Amino acid sequence: MSPDEPPHPTATANAGASTPRPADTPRSLAEALRSREDDALAGLLHARPDLLNPVPTDLTQLATRAGTRASVVRALERLDRFAQQVAQTLAVAPEPTTYDEVLGLLAGDDGDPDVAEALPRALGTLHEQALVWGPDDRLRLVRTARELLAPGPQHPSPTGLGPTVAEATAGMSPTRLQAIVAAAGLPTTHDPVSAVESLTALFTDRARMSALLDEAPAESVEVLSRLVWGPPYGQVTADPARHLRWLLDRGLLLPTAPGTVVLPREAALHLRGGRAHRSPEPVPPPVVAAREHRPQVVDATAAGQAYTALATVEELLKEWDEGGPAVLRAGGLSVRDLKRTAVALDLPEPVAAFWVELAYAAGLVASDGEADERYAATPAYDEWQELPAPERWAALATAWLSATRTAGLIGGRDGKDRTLSALGPHLDRSAAPEVRRRVLALLAGLPEGAEPDADSLLARLRWERPSPAAQDLRSRIAGWTLNEAELLGVTGRGALSRHGRALLSDDGDPARHGRGAPADDTATARARGAAAARLLAPLLPQPLDHVLLQADLTAVAPGPLERPLAEALAVLADVESKGGATVYRFTPGSVRRALDAGQSASDLHAFLAAHSRTPVPQPLAYLIDDVARRHGHLRIGAASAYVRCDDEALLNEILADKRSQGLRLRRLAPTVLAAQADPGALLEGLRSMGFAPAAESPEGDVLITRAHAHRTPPRSAPEPVPDGPPLPDDTLVAAAVRAIRAGDLASTAPRKEVHETPSGSLPRTTSAETLATMQAAVMTGEAVWIGYVNAEGAASQRVIAPVRVEGGFVTAYDHTADEVRTFALHRITGVAELADDE
Repeated sequence: MSPDEPPHPTATANAGASTPRPADTPRSLAEALRSREDDALAGLLHARPDLLNPVPTDLTQLATRAGTRASVVRALERLDRFAQQVAQTLAVAPEPTTYDEVLGLLAGDDGDPDVAEALPRALGTLHEQALVWGPDDRLRLVRTARELLAPGPQHPSPTGLGPTVAEATAGMSPTRLQAIVAAAGLPTTHDPVSAVESLTALFTDRARMSALLDEAPAESVEVLSRLVWGPPYGQVTADPARHLRWLLDRGLLLPTAPGTVVLPREAALHLRGGRAHRSPEPVPPPVVAAREHRPQVVDATAAGQAYTALATVEELLKEWDEGGPAVLRAGGLSVRDLKRTAVALDLPEPVAAFWVELAYAAGLVASDGEADERYAATPAYDEWQELPAPERWAALATAWLSATRTAGLIGGRDGKDRTLSALGPHLDRSAAPEVRRRVLALLAGLPEGAEPDADSLLARLRWERPSPAAQDLRSRIAGWTLNEAELLGVTGRGALSRHGRALLSDDGDPARHGRGAPADDTATARARGAAAARLLAPLLPQPLDHVLLQADLTAVAPGPLERPLAEALAVLADVESKGGATVYRFTPGSVRRALDAGQSASDLHAFLAAHSRTPVPQPLAYLIDDVARRHGHLRIGAASAYVRCDDEALLNEILADKRSQGLRLRRLAPTVLAAQADPGALLEGLRSMGFAPAAESPEGDVLITRAHAHRTPPRSAPEPVPDGPPLPDDTLVAAAVRAIRAGDLASTAPRKEVHETPSGSLPRTTSAETLATMQAAVMTGEAVWIGYVNAEGAASQRVIAPVRVEGGFVTAYDHTADEVRTFALHRITGVAELADDE
């Protein structure tokens, strides 16, 4: 029997359970699935991908798996609020029930046009996901779902309803039942079953029930009003008050345990006006606009922030270019290193953590895997830098949209009270991509330039996924999404930009990503990113090939600079301020840095003259010449370290300076000093004293120092962590449907009786009989039923059409797998002919 085949009617069954069943009504969920079209089966597997792992052998197994507790819980949690309310209503309705009864329980006596309009969609969703089966006149909730949602003392129903009269009076003495019936003004009966039926009929008859309540004391009505919307349980003493005794005598309160009473479901529904829910929510709450801006302003603002996002990521990885912070033993970035990074970027720590996580999600930064493990840029970063600015932004935006890494969790605590660190483990939240896409889709539903009201947005998300376990996390992710989208330039002034809109799916289903549809694949995401980049390109400023030199030893870049110019200027000058225009300041140290990198004074003069729209100021020219004149006058090499200089007076000056005592210098020759410090420390020490030494090689050549760009080995971006089993694509689902149909054909195909074979087991025949039957089937072209044990020892039954028998193998078309396969004869347990068609 299928797990959802209805039990045999009993004397206490609800009205309608024993109604004669039409011949074409399915008897179980398996039969209901068997009557579905292939498209409907595919829809079920898309909506509930956990049913595919592994692929069911037939429709009976699919139905069994669809009724397991874990799968049903997962399916119920992913329903919207009204679909959940419909399922909860079915759990308190008689079984089987009708469409009209469900509508009445949801809309109440007065009716509700919104409920009437939304009910077909909600029931269609429950049918599609195999949570409900049967025609409209015999609707059944899957048994496991009914057990989860039906009222009980240990798990109250979300409807607030209690047990039925029949359930609450089970085990009550016949004498007590007859006393209740008599007190309620009903004729006594000869057995408990008829007494329960009589009391149930009274409570469900609106006219007689109203007349009974009109006789109730006011205090009794007050008690019922407190229980009517739940919880339906209350406490009474061994000697209840008169108004409570009146309710107990008439069965309006029924005892469930010593000192505990319950309001029967039928009585509660009368008091509620027929409603199973106090407030049905058939219509999703709208997302309203808080403010509206001109779309051009939104796009321009978002584009400006997109440019800032690129500059921030570049600055971050430039900071880590020679090797970034060390990796913690447990993984991730230390709190101290995150603080340093935030200071270097001039950003708050949570914002700096977001950029670090985004660079990691985009595959631009990773650990280098060395013994002294550190974070560094990946080779993909160099490729990313060569892309045009719009494409670089699109790569970041698509990585953010699909990443399960959730930067907003950084600084919080995990389940074991450990701090969650940036780039560390335990930051993946599988709901993050779905929530981000849904938030942006809701923004896209507003008029262009409209900034959403955050409260209405969160209310809509809570309606679409009302599961209490997921609400808090989803609400927090939604809030982080709004902030991160603004930082990244997907939105501007809170409204979705045109290039942000291009990142979204053009699917019209608002819950596409919430009901098991696969997320965009790599090719689709890349295409959407390219479309967004094309829309962003005209809004970004063009890189400039010049700066404006000032007399105060500064240079102003009035916009983004071309990459070679920006890199050269970053060596020659220090960034003083950022914004729409970047200000660089020239200092002796920055000029010396350029000279250390192999530039000469003439090279620097020519560079500035070629890239400045203003004449090179005299103070800057003097600064370059003065630093160059002293640069390399002193030479430092490895002895432990030494200083050599042709000017003895200069060496005498160094020895006489008290600041050189820490270097422990001594004269080896008139033009040579030796030091106990290493060459690097000696170089820095003399520079701090105001000298401009140059390092030299053992051969006496000046060493040209360049920043060493440290890169990790090739690394791929982290894979998103899926929410449950991987979401299937259309090809996989279509193949699974074919396999399930074929397996169902094999398991249900009529076949001739095989002697000495128990019903339902694999056929058993001798090797000679198997070979003879196979050879006969090859000649007649007929299909046969076989039992087969594969190499792993798994037994299965199949329907095959043999094509060739030779060498101990049978080549046949396998209806179960819908393909031609080869079977070893010694693995066939037996064979039987299929029954002739009627």
